[in-house]
Amino acid sequence: VQLQASGGGSVQAGGSLTLSCVTSGRTFSRTGMAWFRQAPGKERAFVASFSMIGNHTTYADSVKGRFTISKDNAKNSISLQMTSLKPEDTAVYYCAASMLFEMSRASRDYEYWGQGTQVTVSS
Repeated sequence: VQLQASGGGSVQAGGSLTLSCVTSGRTFSRTGMAWFRQAPGKERAFVASFSMIGNHTTYADSVKGRFTISKDNAKNSISLQMTSLKPEDTAVYYCAASMLFEMSRASRDYEYWGQGTQVTVSS
């Protein structure tokens, strides 16, 4: 499975961005997909996940109500719509795919990772 993330950029606080993660390869065997982020000097943190089986979603408390993860079957991709962005959302965002877990919040459960896309939110 190959993952290609895009859509990052620089916005002011309160703005919006939509990230996209296009998948290729063994896409039929994905069980769950997710977005993580890593801010400078911090560990990689869970943002949101999507079950490819039940179409369920889960979010980190810090983004709940502001971010939306969704699937686009036609484009074989998942997206992360981010609204009401805050400076603390600044990070490199990574998409990930798991063959075993539907909606894990643990990065160790994801075997495949995209290259990351930078999101910068200024105050």
